[in-house]
Amino acid sequence: MRIGAHVRQDDDPIGCGERVGADLVQLFLGDPQQWTKPGPHPREEQIRDSDVAVVVHSPYVINVASTNNRLRMPSRKAVAEHAEAAARIGAFGLVVHGGHVRSGEEVAAGVENWRKLFERQEDKGGFAVPVLIENTAGGEFAMARHVDAIARLWDAVGDYDVGFCLDTCHAWAGGEDLVDVVERVRAATGRIDLVHLNNSRDGFGSGRDRHANIAAGTIDPGLLVAVCRAADAPIVLETPAEGIAEDVAYLRELLG
Repeated sequence: MRIGAHVRQDDDPIGCGERVGADLVQLFLGDPQQWTKPGPHPREEQIRDSDVAVVVHSPYVINVASTNNRLRMPSRKAVAEHAEAAARIGAFGLVVHGGHVRSGEEVAAGVENWRKLFERQEDKGGFAVPVLIENTAGGEFAMARHVDAIARLWDAVGDYDVGFCLDTCHAWAGGEDLVDVVERVRAATGRIDLVHLNNSRDGFGSGRDRHANIAAGTIDPGLLVAVCRAADAPIVLETPAEGIAEDVAYLRELLG
């Protein structure tokens, strides 16, 4: 089981990961709040040839589900561009948030927009790496906050080259019981390809996406370890940077 970290020093992600004891790193390939097309990474060859595994997180601005053409169309383009850039550094996947429609709109329209993303890209040969859809913390019009919504989404996209990323803070904040969340997500999707293991600064069902270090949040660390064992998937810690090395070591100790 690989234990990794989201690295903030994107200019040297492998070195940063090694310094915190990670054998997997997650990184952005550009400003997460911008639409800029990612260019070649200055350490592309080093990243690709390293024994440290790599996964890429897409920009936060992406919302594939949106019914607004001015947001949905650049989102589709950005997913393809970031998947291509992820492939160039040997990443095993591209994490993309499930997104949402606007208040009062039909959630089914957002689900259909996700299906169209994969259908149209399939005509171009598919994405360069698998897209890993991540559950989100808040919103009543979200595609992937609740497990029942994830199941509806998977009915539409599950036949494509798509994976699932389970974020523990998001699930907790979204009101999903972590005791059996792995079992329920697997029943909906048939898979969990990556775990974002994060504690939360807020209470259960808060809808707030505020990460905490593993032993410092409102979620029992033992419950987080149980999620890891049940998921049996690569783990990425997105916890506060000042404690992430300790989180990696702590998790390795607890997982044996």
